[in-house]
Amino acid sequence: MTTKTDNQQEQKAVVAPVNLDTFDWNAYENDLGVYNAPKEEIEAKYDQTLSKVQVGEVVEGTVISLNKREVVVNIGYKSEGIIPVSEFRYNPELAVGEKVEVYVESAEDKKGQLVLSHKKARQLRSWDRVNEALEKDEVIKGYIKCRTKGGMIVDVFGIEAFLPGSQIDVKPIRDYDIYVDKTMEFKVVTINQEFRNVVVSHKALIEAELEAQKKEIMSKLEKGQILEGTVKNITSYGVFIDLGGVDGLIHITDLSWGRVNHPEEIVQLDQKLNVVILDFDDAKKRIALGLKQLSAHPWDALDANLKVGDKVKGRVVVMADYGAFVEIAPGVEGLIHVSEMSWSQHLRSAQEFMKVGDEVEAVVLTLDRDERKMSLGLKQLTPDPWADIETKYAVGSRHTAKVRNFTNFGVFVEIEEGIDGLIHISDLSWTKKVKHPSEFTQIGADIEVVVLEIDKDNRRLSLGHKQLEENPWNAFEQQFAVDSIHTGTITELNDKGAVVSLGDNVEGFAPAKQLAKEDGTTAKAGETLEFKVVEFSKATKRIILSHSRLNEEIKRAEVQAERAEKKRSDDATKDSVKKLNASVEKTTLGDISGLAELKAQMEAAAEKPKKAAAKKSAKAEEASAETEE
Repeated sequence: MTTKTDNQQEQKAVVAPVNLDTFDWNAYENDLGVYNAPKEEIEAKYDQTLSKVQVGEVVEGTVISLNKREVVVNIGYKSEGIIPVSEFRYNPELAVGEKVEVYVESAEDKKGQLVLSHKKARQLRSWDRVNEALEKDEVIKGYIKCRTKGGMIVDVFGIEAFLPGSQIDVKPIRDYDIYVDKTMEFKVVTINQEFRNVVVSHKALIEAELEAQKKEIMSKLEKGQILEGTVKNITSYGVFIDLGGVDGLIHITDLSWGRVNHPEEIVQLDQKLNVVILDFDDAKKRIALGLKQLSAHPWDALDANLKVGDKVKGRVVVMADYGAFVEIAPGVEGLIHVSEMSWSQHLRSAQEFMKVGDEVEAVVLTLDRDERKMSLGLKQLTPDPWADIETKYAVGSRHTAKVRNFTNFGVFVEIEEGIDGLIHISDLSWTKKVKHPSEFTQIGADIEVVVLEIDKDNRRLSLGHKQLEENPWNAFEQQFAVDSIHTGTITELNDKGAVVSLGDNVEGFAPAKQLAKEDGTTAKAGETLEFKVVEFSKATKRIILSHSRLNEEIKRAEVQAERAEKKRSDDATKDSVKKLNASVEKTTLGDISGLAELKAQMEAAAEKPKKAAAKKSAKAEEASAETEE
């Protein structure tokens, strides 16, 4: 390419020396020839020094100057082109004299300036160059423009390529923004020809080198070897350590002899630390590392004088339903089982007694230095309430207890912390038939009890509630004697019969066939009727009642009364007849009128019972008619 200096030298060779004293300035201003050669010849020679450019073609130019805003490029044309420096962002190392490709947009704009574009030149050839880079596995440069979801956008030959976050480096990237506005080397890994998408990778450039480093490191590894590494990544289950090209994992259980809730409590990202190799798999390139193994086990430093029965203080580090783990020294823990937290017998949760972070005092129950296990107790700090149970809760003594739980056979109550007892369902009431304890009381309620029996070995108390009163069935035996009649209300009705309340919490039972009323209907729940006691059992606390039997006896009594009345009437008639006959024998004709009068009286006496029976029958028919209505 002809340079500007060469053009000047050629011009010097053609143009003759000019004497300024004799120079004709008028001829010069009138464009008259002042050179030795004709004007056309001079123009032709000048044109030969210039490049022939065509709009729309890509040519190579030379950077002749640049500043913060513009880059001046000479393509050998009569004027230089000016290109915005932003089109060279991908190449921050651009310098004067560097060759660049440019696209000729216009040979001359309104100002007579050559218009060039480096961006368009790159775009015209970018697709071919990207495909060529993929085929030849070339290393290319790209400018990271910005970050996007899952990675970065990279300018490669003017094409926006995608750089996945996983392909930036071999280690996880925590801050993507530090890569923005940087120029890096990449390899093209994928091209979608249909959608013209390009994926590049920086990680691919260093993987091969790292693989060689891994093989070398793995070949030198030994169990127990201590190496220096850098914390590369922290997860909930452990810490990944960069050992200089190969990664190893410190499981959370190998970070510290003490309890670790999260690895971040022990290490930080980019922290350098020494680790010991616990195990490794050469085939799978897995290395298990340990950190706590570099320090002595805390159990080895545990006080040699510590023994069972001693009191210790510690901090609750883990809670579970079955108990709490208490750290009495860094790395030394003991378990307080929930059964050792309280003297109470009913099942409770450990969270009711303490929480993580609490400072507690406990008693050593078991200590196994070989197995490095220890169990602790909390309730042992207070006296055992069962130690003097016979004195404090003697048989026959009365107390107030709190209902804790129900079962089908009774009620579990707590007299005090650690002292539980059972009230059997049969010991709740003398008179009321309790089907379930919930009918009698409720959980959390206070109830008066009497101690019936003590089982100290099994820590059980047998309690009663009905024993607070005298057995009323002794008096009931006289009050509800067989054949006695009482007023009762039907409280419950079923197929077998009815439960009848007789007052004073006394209940009886009337079989279904004994519920027939006088009018033939059956008694219903809520009705109050007269009942007759047909059976009484003090042993089984049972009273059997009957309403229908009471009606039958009333009818039987009425029939018997009618029969007795009729018999009395018949006897009276017979007596009258006898008297009449006796009188007739003594009567004379003069007494005929007196005889007639006596006869009329006898007939009236005979008719009187018949009229009474007819009247009673009429009333019965009238009552029956009213019932039907």
